[in-house]
Amino acid sequence: MTIFKEIVDEEFLTVSETKELLADIEAERALDEDRELPYELARAIEHANRFTALEPEEAQQLVDDLQELEKVDEPTAYKITNLLPRNRDELRSVYSQQRYTLSGDELDDILNVVAKYA
Repeated sequence: MTIFKEIVDEEFLTVSETKELLADIEAERALDEDRELPYELARAIEHANRFTALEPEEAQQLVDDLQELEKVDEPTAYKITNLLPRNRDELRSVYSQQRYTLSGDELDDILNVVAKYA
């Protein structure tokens, strides 16, 4: 038997924003000495700490700048911000599930925006 939960709200976050939220949860749980961090939470905190490259404000600004480009929608902007691709091949992997492909110029435009922040 599977129990499904209803999705109440959904919001995209950058790894930087996630790191801040997880740090708050970690600090809150550290106050209770009898309460240990669950394995999944500890791994999520470790992942966020390892892969955060930008400050939350910078990451959000990058998302906004990417969304100004024609072929970048909101979910893709967040993926690109979290991955910070450095070359065309890395960026193409973000678009691999899309029904369209980007030209070299479009890829370069996106990479130029990322390069300002990375």
